[in-house]
Amino acid sequence: MSKLYPKLFTPGKIGNLTIKNRIVKAPQSSGMNNKDGTVSERALRYYRDTALGGCGMLIVEYAYVDDIGAKSAHCHLGISNDEDIPGLAWLAENIKECGAVPAIQIEHCGRQKFLGTQPICAPSAIPWPMLWEKEGVESVPHELTIPEIQDIVHAFGDAALRAKIAGFELVEIHGAHGYLLTNFFSPTTNHRTDLYGGSLENRMRIYLEVYRDVRKKVGPDFPVTIRLSGTDYEPDGFPIEDTIALAKALEAEGIDGIHVSGGDHHTMEHQVTPMSIPVCHNVWAAEAIRKAVNIPVIASGSITLPEYAEEILEEGKGDFVGLGRPLWADPEWPNKAAADHPEDIRPCIRCNEGCLMRTFFQFKAVTCAVNPQISREGELKPQPAKEPRNIAVVGAGPGGLEAARVAALRGHHVTVFEKQDRRGGFLNEASVPDFKSDIRPYMTYLNTAVDKLGVKIIHKEAAAADLADFDAVICASGSEPVIPPVPGVEKASVTTAIDVLDDKVEAGENVVVVGGGLIGSETGIYLADKGHKVTIVEMLPQIMKDVSAADVTVYSGKIKDDGIDVLTKTRLEEVTDSGVIVNTERKGRKEIPADTVVMAVGLRSRHELYDQLAESGREVYLVGDAVKPGKIFDAVHTGYRVGLKI
Repeated sequence: MSKLYPKLFTPGKIGNLTIKNRIVKAPQSSGMNNKDGTVSERALRYYRDTALGGCGMLIVEYAYVDDIGAKSAHCHLGISNDEDIPGLAWLAENIKECGAVPAIQIEHCGRQKFLGTQPICAPSAIPWPMLWEKEGVESVPHELTIPEIQDIVHAFGDAALRAKIAGFELVEIHGAHGYLLTNFFSPTTNHRTDLYGGSLENRMRIYLEVYRDVRKKVGPDFPVTIRLSGTDYEPDGFPIEDTIALAKALEAEGIDGIHVSGGDHHTMEHQVTPMSIPVCHNVWAAEAIRKAVNIPVIASGSITLPEYAEEILEEGKGDFVGLGRPLWADPEWPNKAAADHPEDIRPCIRCNEGCLMRTFFQFKAVTCAVNPQISREGELKPQPAKEPRNIAVVGAGPGGLEAARVAALRGHHVTVFEKQDRRGGFLNEASVPDFKSDIRPYMTYLNTAVDKLGVKIIHKEAAAADLADFDAVICASGSEPVIPPVPGVEKASVTTAIDVLDDKVEAGENVVVVGGGLIGSETGIYLADKGHKVTIVEMLPQIMKDVSAADVTVYSGKIKDDGIDVLTKTRLEEVTDSGVIVNTERKGRKEIPADTVVMAVGLRSRHELYDQLAESGREVYLVGDAVKPGKIFDAVHTGYRVGLKI
């Protein structure tokens, strides 16, 4: 029994199913299955590792229920015909053997078809905006006929029966996130005038029909839950009151539990929240539904740390907690929390960089910025070094600390040289704004990990002479801000985004931020939130080109609300005593008053020491920004791989 999280590690029940703790692995598409929808060895390894991590129930990613229009994404898991059963049985058996209750979610994608291939099926011929921008008229859905709707209803029931035969112990119906059932429920996507459209009763009809067909086929005692969005966050969508009515109607039909989330793929910032949105974002909806029903409720949505989960249970906002990205960041999250060692949990930072931007939207298998092992289970696991060596790491940023952690984990003797009196590199500056606070627990994790492994930290700028006695050197020397060569940059009013975030300078009332990428945009918002009048100047046609899609939506709202002026296609030409002179594509040269000019045009790698050591024939490796300025993802992954092979 955990002393820190007693509620989290008490058994719970859904229907007649007893679950050893209150942690549910929420279903998430992995892109790891075979092209034909069958279970792959790769997916099996991933789910085994997750189940071994200690969650009470593991809900396997959404599985498509028919071979017509239900499949959404690349290497999407299938449950659409009986030939899927052998692989699914293999998966369910492995999950159970590893200590978790095997469950599976069944789904029809509706209009949200990442593949972009027809047929795309929906209640009304209203395309998913993202797909419309990409495919145009080819993305317009086929408006389902009533016989076709009934075929889909039966397909859900058939899929649920296959899940039961395969050995899964619970089936979850996917009725959230903008997929087919939600397309019927939301007035945004349902413009029908027949018995499936218009009134709330009509819009919820397909949910009840699907549940009845599932129940008929799996029998009265087999646990069935449904995932609902508390709201889709669409201006003309469905409010929480509609979802509560739906939940109560499903309860009256006999459903065993409600799994509560929020948003759809058009409002992705509410479904897969970035760190710029507060944690536990959709728990309010779970709480509202739990007050209205008497069946178990699973609360989910950015429950990144165990103290949040415990609080949700303690305050009665949910009966279980659903964890998605946190179990990608660390599959051992439950085991570490149960052992009362939350400091050992590698926390999700909600950057969405690995799980969405570099994988799902690029048709790759999922990965994680802070956990390079996800989707590479059995391939990238640290193995003991053949012979312990003395390893020096130059730089204690994320790349350097990750390399040090992995090398020490493998048995090497590791010393880290860091010229500053603190560790973390640019993570320190990046985590200054409150809307980037998820980075702070990750810094704590890295520092704790290297300390527990006995890594020696020397706060000194390392020179080649300091490294003479080491067997190998990992250079994680980072990067430095680029200062554009324009007249006036030497003036006292000119500083860098790094120095502003590091509180080395006090910005004046009027601030011009030169550069509208990730660093510039976040620094501009940070300063505007503090009351400064901010103008962002960017050479490209748009700002935030290197920012994740969900963050772009949130940041755009902040920029508008904070009254930040944005000038695109604009070049800095000179810094004057009273401001800056810029040249805009449309209006030519103009002067902008500024008390402070913040440079955020990019970073330049620092690898002089690496070059010196390499030229002398030393065994030396390069990681993080020293390779190429990038994001946390790049630093961690390069550091991990070097630590793995050295």
